[in-house]
Amino acid sequence: MSQPLISAIICTHNRASYLGPAIASLLGQTYTAYEIIVVDNASTDDTKAVVNAYLPHPQLIYVYESTLGLSAARNRGAAIARGSILAYLDDDAEASPYWLAALAEAFEAHDKAAIAGGAVSLIWPQDITPPSWLSPTLSQSLGFYDLGATTQLITDPGQTPRGLNYAVKKDFLESVGGFDPQLGRVGKNLLSNEELHLTQQALMAGFEVLFVPQAQVAHNVAPERLNRRWFLRRSWWQGISECYREHLTHTLTGQRLQVRGVCLLRGLVKALKSWQDPALRFENLVYAYGQLGYVFSGLRHLVPKPRAKACP
Repeated sequence: MSQPLISAIICTHNRASYLGPAIASLLGQTYTAYEIIVVDNASTDDTKAVVNAYLPHPQLIYVYESTLGLSAARNRGAAIARGSILAYLDDDAEASPYWLAALAEAFEAHDKAAIAGGAVSLIWPQDITPPSWLSPTLSQSLGFYDLGATTQLITDPGQTPRGLNYAVKKDFLESVGGFDPQLGRVGKNLLSNEELHLTQQALMAGFEVLFVPQAQVAHNVAPERLNRRWFLRRSWWQGISECYREHLTHTLTGQRLQVRGVCLLRGLVKALKSWQDPALRFENLVYAYGQLGYVFSGLRHLVPKPRAKACP
């Protein structure tokens, strides 16, 4: 039986310093039936030069996408992909040599699967150790993801595979119109949840979503993210993303807003109770700040805007 063609897609925006190792990790795959597509999403750094250094390789394709936004870049990669499976790797991540092979085996073993993703470990910057205020839970904001040593069927969209290690059947992605351009990062904003939204669509349509532990990827931790302000900002945008996704799916209600308000207060109380533990204290503060982002966004969507008075 011949191997299905897989399109490995890297969407990149101004991360030339990380892009080379990401491409090199894909060129070193044990799987043979694949192509590599690098989508340059309006980069202004040396991205094109980095890709050019690898372009003589026959499996590598470069395409420029001028519309800024991760979802737009992912959809552009999908549009030109020849593979039946689209495997997305972040531009600051490095795939293990068996990454594509593990994904292919998982899709072959589960013919109802539409989405699959694997474990993500973290690569810490040289001479930098995790700060004392960073809890294991907060490390997930840096990309860490691991659901265990066995393949699992994911039934909770909240446990969706991370976007930096995310594979989807091309025919399913096309059937839902691609990644929603109203979600996903645009430039430096941290809007997210486009993968969660896609996972939810797959589950609602009766497809399977898989966690594949052998499909391993390592994610570089940018030094500028190792400060409290970044984690607070990331949580704020996560709250906004969750609220906006519910707004798009018409599930945002005043009752949900009230629940989030209670969660906000609960996070603050837990932070006070854990004041002697810097990691747990900050984890609860970050949680509360994310709930505040949700409430702030929810009020904007649910509270009617005053109508402008007519001119006399």
